[in-house]
Amino acid sequence: VMVTPMGVAELDLVRPVVETTVFDVASLSKPVAAYIALQLVDDGTLDLDEPLSRMVQNGVPPQLASSLITARHVLTHTSGLPNLRGDEPLRTYFPPGSWFSYSSVGFTFLQMALEAASTESLEALAQRLVFDPLGMQSSSFQWRDRFSEDVAIPHEGEKRLEKHRPAAAHASYSLQTTAGDYAKFMVAVLNGASLREETRHKWLTPTVMVPRGEAIHLMDSPPVTERDIGWGLGWGVEATDGTFFQWGKMDGIRAFAMGNPKTQSAVVLLTNSNRGLRLMDAAAEATLPGEHPAFTWLRACVTE
Repeated sequence: VMVTPMGVAELDLVRPVVETTVFDVASLSKPVAAYIALQLVDDGTLDLDEPLSRMVQNGVPPQLASSLITARHVLTHTSGLPNLRGDEPLRTYFPPGSWFSYSSVGFTFLQMALEAASTESLEALAQRLVFDPLGMQSSSFQWRDRFSEDVAIPHEGEKRLEKHRPAAAHASYSLQTTAGDYAKFMVAVLNGASLREETRHKWLTPTVMVPRGEAIHLMDSPPVTERDIGWGLGWGVEATDGTFFQWGKMDGIRAFAMGNPKTQSAVVLLTNSNRGLRLMDAAAEATLPGEHPAFTWLRACVTE
């Protein structure tokens, strides 16, 4: 694992990023949550195809109480749920399993089921199944006071933003980690650590293709899908060569991770800027050279 710190952790103070700098990684949280879910599938705690509403006794929105959304639907982004929860009542926009539409809300629903099935909090599950076994000592789904010693402060353009300090764990977006820690997670993904071979294969094999040039497509089935980009049980996948990926986006934060099991190579890009995804190509070139259709797709559907 090689870590290359660059830039500043705090714009106004010109404080440099170092190997121990803790970042928000936004949706890079989702593959970690998926890894937890799949370990629970392997040990019999979670059924990929059981409706989540049957597992959760409290807190399910009334509109979803009879929903047939499963863990498989959430992990493949085929739940029919919107990406974010707005002012309108939460609902499914298409029958679960019909097609891909990226949904962060789905991971909130999945987290409730994971916690109900295991009788552990998401943070406790993450510590037991991910952070402790992999030696990710600077990682947490919720804010830790010790992170204040060296944390990346987000910024949009030249404007400094307030650092997000999640009081509670959120499977979709709240992971706090370092580049080195997340690289340890990527090594585990490459090796299929703690997963059955069949489960690892499904994690990194596309079961649904994404809409062309769109991450979110709620109304009517997409007329055209990408020929080489699909989604497995928690990762985007370039179908031809098996390269898997995920991006992260929050105000003043952009993150990206990509790996390939065949070459046993991976890259993690953590930035505290809304312009961070401009560095995807350059970051990947050293370890994952060549054309990547994921880059073209992400440029079309992830704004600065």
